[in-house]
Amino acid sequence: MESLDKLWQQPTPPGDGKRSAGGVVGRAPRRLLIIGGIIIVLFILANIAKGFFTDWLWFQDLGYQTVFTRTLGTKALMFIISALAFAAVFLGNIVLAQRLSPGTEGRTLPWAIANQLQKLSRWTVIGGAAIISIFFGIAVIGGWEVVLKFFNSQSFGVTDPLFSRDVSFYVFSLPFWRMIQGWLLGAFVVSLLGVLGVYAVSHAVQGSRPVISRRVLAHVGGLVIAILAMAAWAYRLGIWDLVFSTQGFVSGAGYTDIHARIPAQWILFGVVFVCMGLVVVAVVRRRIRWAAYGVGAWVVAAILVGTAFPAIMQRRRVQPDEFNLEQPYIEYNIEFPREAFALDRVVDQSYPADPMPTLADITANEATINNIRLWDHRPLKETYNQIQSFRLYYDFNDVDVDRYTIDGEYRQVMLSARELSAEKLDVEAQTWVNRRLQFTHGYGIALSPVNEVSPEGLPSLFVKDIPPVGVFDIERPQIYYGEKVNDYVIVGAEAEEFDYPAGDQNIYGRYQGETGISLDGFFRRLVYAWELADFNILISSQVTAESRLLLHRNITERINRIAPFLTLDDDPYLVVVDGRLLWVQDAYTVTNRYPYSAPLASSVNHIRSGVNYVRNSVKVVIDAYDGTAIFYISDPEDALIRTYQAIFPDLLVDAAEMPDYLKDHRRYPEDMFNVQSSVYLSYHMRDARVFYNKEDLWAVAREDYADIEMEMEPYYVTMRLPGEDAAEFLLMLPFTPVSKNNTIGWLAARNDGDNYGKLLAYHFPKEHLVYGPSQIEDRIKQDLVITEQLTLWKGGGSDVIRGNLLLIPLGTSYIYVEPVFLVAQGGGLPQLKSVIVVAGDQIAMKETLDEAIAAVFGTAPPPVVDRPPAEQEAPIEPVEPVEPAEPTEPGAPAAVPDDVAALVSEALRHYDLAEQALRDGNLAAYEEEIDAVKALLDQLDALAVGD
Repeated sequence: MESLDKLWQQPTPPGDGKRSAGGVVGRAPRRLLIIGGIIIVLFILANIAKGFFTDWLWFQDLGYQTVFTRTLGTKALMFIISALAFAAVFLGNIVLAQRLSPGTEGRTLPWAIANQLQKLSRWTVIGGAAIISIFFGIAVIGGWEVVLKFFNSQSFGVTDPLFSRDVSFYVFSLPFWRMIQGWLLGAFVVSLLGVLGVYAVSHAVQGSRPVISRRVLAHVGGLVIAILAMAAWAYRLGIWDLVFSTQGFVSGAGYTDIHARIPAQWILFGVVFVCMGLVVVAVVRRRIRWAAYGVGAWVVAAILVGTAFPAIMQRRRVQPDEFNLEQPYIEYNIEFPREAFALDRVVDQSYPADPMPTLADITANEATINNIRLWDHRPLKETYNQIQSFRLYYDFNDVDVDRYTIDGEYRQVMLSARELSAEKLDVEAQTWVNRRLQFTHGYGIALSPVNEVSPEGLPSLFVKDIPPVGVFDIERPQIYYGEKVNDYVIVGAEAEEFDYPAGDQNIYGRYQGETGISLDGFFRRLVYAWELADFNILISSQVTAESRLLLHRNITERINRIAPFLTLDDDPYLVVVDGRLLWVQDAYTVTNRYPYSAPLASSVNHIRSGVNYVRNSVKVVIDAYDGTAIFYISDPEDALIRTYQAIFPDLLVDAAEMPDYLKDHRRYPEDMFNVQSSVYLSYHMRDARVFYNKEDLWAVAREDYADIEMEMEPYYVTMRLPGEDAAEFLLMLPFTPVSKNNTIGWLAARNDGDNYGKLLAYHFPKEHLVYGPSQIEDRIKQDLVITEQLTLWKGGGSDVIRGNLLLIPLGTSYIYVEPVFLVAQGGGLPQLKSVIVVAGDQIAMKETLDEAIAAVFGTAPPPVVDRPPAEQEAPIEPVEPVEPAEPTEPGAPAAVPDDVAALVSEALRHYDLAEQALRDGNLAAYEEEIDAVKALLDQLDALAVGD
């Protein structure tokens, strides 16, 4: 800065040089401003430091402090290097410009104007350089992943067909060089503007027509040449970017790109160097117009060579013979998207799709029939909320599908977590102690088989109530971390936590986990009171040295904070293992830098449009009780996840370390399956000519759900695949031809054991009609018996919901199954009222699946495996036959005591009222009537004992 001081040294103003009294008086406001500015800066720095400190404590609590320090250290280093590098470039050029500017001799402007201009120039440059350096430092922070991936890149093992470079070059290296090129271009442009400003001020001070020296021209010309060099570098990088071109028939470089755009890029690359030479000539010969000529030629070349030439070639050369010229590139565009979206793992098979299954097919696929999903997750969630919430502050947020071995039988089930919704507490109960210290967690789950229904049309619960009882012993039913919780709580306070309701009383307990941020000192309490804007943390006597703060309890937010580079599936699901509740969250690595791969046209939940490579590379497991998170690698072949593993070796765990009890509950994620399905609609075509002509485009089958036509969603089924010995857990989705309604095939993802992740595509024959879901929906609407019954129910004050229509393959044929739900108009308790089964030309709607199958096949349903009810703790023992009583005289009824008859009549009346209350969704009245029935039965039992 000494050189700047000398360069900007101000001449002594006219007069005696004595300081006026006004100048002394003016010091006080200036000092106040300086002190105020220092206080503001210190406050901002303290606020930033506070955020870093609280984040570090949180990561340390989870054992991932190295993730935090690696990320923060990279960002800090990038900021410092970028800011200092820009300051050096910018100030170096400014100092040089000051030295090359005309001096103060010969000044013709009045002294006051000249003095103010030079003062303005000095402080503008210093302040502007500092501010712009900070901005340049901040601008690169967002590229921390680009830098880390560049220095830790792993090979994909796939080379592009155009430049023979590994895909890792396009995914990891090219973005890094693009970032460097963009930064340098910006630094040189800003420096040029600053230099021009200095020269303009300097010549303004002279007050005469400026005479530009050759040294000034050389300085400005040097910066222009640097900018042109960055433009030339951009053209060179742009040649590699053509593997992502979208200008031709396919994604990636096509005929026009290779034969027109690549030559055009090289020509423009050369034109830029010619421009650089003309700038040198302009400086040497002091002919600025030569540089202008060069820039003009560049613009003309960019229009003619860069734009017009490729367009003419595309129109005149390519379009008349498009397929023959584009065929090799079409083949690339078939191969690379299949690799990018893992469709090269799909095994294609033919499926006979016989019109009508036989009874032998039904019997041979007993496990499939026994696990057909009748319950739909949407009405089931409402049912859970009405029969298992118990208190207004509990809520079932989502219903998941999984499978368990129960009583030795492989069963498909649906389950949901009973999470806490503290915001639903009464307004008067919305106190700080309640929200932060007492109502801290949800409790337990509801779990039911997918196909069992009680006589009242309700799910048959395998796990229910509070505390949970049923087929699983859940040792830690408390749910501190889940899908709904978005606020923080403090555990280990003086006040005990509400655990669960027990009749008219509440049971209280304490958090026993080892996670949570300790609030064992005044400083920590102060910092978190500031961070969370909650002064009560600092002053409340309820918070002690043993208290812990539980932060970021929403599992999606939790994972995003730990690993922001992962894209999360939209549907985390709950698993019950070893008495604990665990959340499993599927996560993806994605990029839009895979050569020759067509990008997604639309987003699939969190997987954004434009992505052209996806892998389900991570499964995150979070304990619902203590929030511990483990990141298991599920696709070690993915180069992206191997790169992240090199960056964060303490974060990602090898797939082999996942315990077997978790492997048994791996689900192929729906978002990944949806992405693959959308791509497979076109890329099941492997022949280039068929692909070019779009001869066999598919579409996702459509159905009517609640009288709304929509695309079918993928659904989990338990079924025996053709050629397999046992039933397994699958995710499947049927397809139809575009603009037609018949089924053309279905895609399935396997989930069990060593077959996890394998994809199967079954192609239906094109020689005969295979009814599609929308055609089945039309047949249901046209069946007079069914429509008459549905109309009758609607007229009785109920809304009818026709649930998901499921295509169920059986042997070499298939059936369709659709549940029908009733719910009281205006809202109520959804009940599974009947089941529709369609097979071949037969259709039937009955109360149960077995009855509907029997009606369709015209015979009794095949035997099913006996299953004791979930709430029954032991099988019913066989009863010895009893001798028949002596017959009474014909026509003489058995004598029944009057008091017994009255009790029976009253019990039946209360039972009828209970059923009506259940249909109306009035659970309180239902419980009262059932209690009344029990009391009357107790009286009958007492009479029987007395007799």
